[in-house]
Amino acid sequence: MFLDSLLRPDLPARLPSPRVYLRPPEQGDWPTWAELRAASRDFLTPWEPAWAADELTRASYRRRLRRLMRDARDDLAYAFFMFRRDGDELIGGLTLGNVRRGVTQSCSVGYWIGRTYSRQGYMSEGLAAVLPFVFEQLRLHRLEAACLPSNVASQGVLRRCGFAQEGYAREYLRINGHWADHLLFALLAADWRSRGRGLRA
Repeated sequence: MFLDSLLRPDLPARLPSPRVYLRPPEQGDWPTWAELRAASRDFLTPWEPAWAADELTRASYRRRLRRLMRDARDDLAYAFFMFRRDGDELIGGLTLGNVRRGVTQSCSVGYWIGRTYSRQGYMSEGLAAVLPFVFEQLRLHRLEAACLPSNVASQGVLRRCGFAQEGYAREYLRINGHWADHLLFALLAADWRSRGRGLRA
């Protein structure tokens, strides 16, 4: 696992929650990852950057994994795949990106889930599971997220995990080939601690 290369024993190899767990991607995950992404393509592409022509190939996955390893080593980004605990089934992914230190101490989060696993509360669990890693292991102050105004499901995930909407950014990210407006959300370490370090029922 690529977190092992960081030589920081305080970083966990697995982040658990009641129904799911998160761990860094591995070389052997490529077939199931590619299959899940391909089966969910129509479901995912309206919310993501445009896919490359070789998006799901083994070579592209290897390049992606090398980049993720380098980013984690340099404390720039941390990627996780999400699995159901019952059967170790890959169901989605979550990435902490754009880690900023100095006076900011923040990062951003993005996530995706396979079509057949959506709207079952899995992503809320996965996001909640990564929060101790963000605020305790990485010791960040602020976690940011952005989503399309039409993505009601994603807004629900963020709000359930304690994120507050802070703004509206015009043409913020290029999604599916087009510059798109986004809602901006954030969660502070103090917000998370005040909620008891957990997901509210």
